[in-house]
Amino acid sequence: MPKFDAVVIGSGPNGLAAAITLAQAGRSVIVYEAENTIGGGARSAELTLPGFVHDVCSSVHPWGFSSSFFQSLPLHEYGLRWIQPAAALAHPFDDGSAIILTYSLAADCAQFGADAKTVANLFAPLVENWQAFCDDTLRPLRFPRHPFLLARFGLHALSGAAQFAPAKFKTTQAQAVFAGMAAHTAMPLDARGSSAFGLFLWASAHATGWPFAAGGSQSIANALAAHLRKLGGEVKTDARVNSLKDLPETRVVLCDVTPRQLAAIARDALSQSEREKFQRHQYGPGVFKVDWALDAPIPWNAKACAEAGTVHIGGTLEEMIASEAAANGGAVAERPFVLLAQPSLFDPARAPEGKHVAWGYCHVPHSSATNMLDRIEAQIERFASGFKSHVIGRSVMSPADLENHNANLIGGDISGGSLTLGRLLHNTSGAYKTSDRRVFMCSSSTPPGPGVHGLCGHFAASLANSKLH
Repeated sequence: MPKFDAVVIGSGPNGLAAAITLAQAGRSVIVYEAENTIGGGARSAELTLPGFVHDVCSSVHPWGFSSSFFQSLPLHEYGLRWIQPAAALAHPFDDGSAIILTYSLAADCAQFGADAKTVANLFAPLVENWQAFCDDTLRPLRFPRHPFLLARFGLHALSGAAQFAPAKFKTTQAQAVFAGMAAHTAMPLDARGSSAFGLFLWASAHATGWPFAAGGSQSIANALAAHLRKLGGEVKTDARVNSLKDLPETRVVLCDVTPRQLAAIARDALSQSEREKFQRHQYGPGVFKVDWALDAPIPWNAKACAEAGTVHIGGTLEEMIASEAAANGGAVAERPFVLLAQPSLFDPARAPEGKHVAWGYCHVPHSSATNMLDRIEAQIERFASGFKSHVIGRSVMSPADLENHNANLIGGDISGGSLTLGRLLHNTSGAYKTSDRRVFMCSSSTPPGPGVHGLCGHFAASLANSKLH
């Protein structure tokens, strides 16, 4: 008899979620992790100075908070606690003003002047039916349980954000905020489907907020692993898998890796045509990331930015269109769109007393070697005069550095592959299967895609479990 019912390769949130799903079904399961710490994209470390805790990859977790799978687990029993900033998002402008998004859609709409009614009408149905909306969208495609809600969403979701924003909104503020939401995808903002992410993220800011995990994203991985062990599962670190031959006997293998990696690991198990397809998998732009240790909070010109856990530093719609077009076109932007998080304002455990941490990145061409530090810091300084004078430590990670840290981040791509309309529309349960009926993929390259939510692993493991008799 096989030693295990299932082996999971990779201890990111999806790998751990896959293992938990199988263990809940009474299966014997072990997780193999190549690095000496678990977590994949949900790790934290002292990257700059002692006592300063930084999130190595992901930091802000609207998907995790909305995940039906995470909600079903007693992760609070293992120390996971969500911290909600007073505001989910701030988007500053050059005149010293800023748009602030909070839990209250009704209150926030007034900031948009001539667009107040439009914003309310556009997002109220999603906010008021948030969990139902998530249950239909954060899963492989199927006939929705709430078809009218999804139809309303779909009317706008398939358009490009660069076209949707000026057509829908009159004010430069609303246009810019929507573009910043859509730019999380690293898609060109004129690409069809980019509006879907703008709608989803904006609505989530009001529906659930954009929380941090107390103590860092590592807390999510640690809680998942602790629950897995309580269910009888095992986790083995420092255990890099180069081939399926490296694994113990098992009935199924679930791989929290991207297609190109799977083509190498399972090369003897896959059909030649599938192996070639996986090798051709298209990856998207990379990320250039910086973590800062600070001796004071960021001195935002718009003081209200200090209320928000996340700040979108991109200026206008036109600037963000140009930034994302450059990253997708093989160039680097002089004024990149920067996503910045400031968790220590709300979680004092992240830094010594009186000190702070900040986390930020911009999109760059796949595998770019260009150093974006000066451009990123110039963008922050633009909206927070004197920022650099408070920096007492930095950690800089290029796309290559990110891939060295986490092999799933090929070329610095944090999405498991290029986000295209075709990928959005072909997110079916078939994405988990391979030509070998024992081997399944459960990474962010599968439905419902990137984000710390565990749902790719959960759905893949549910399918794999149905094949075990």
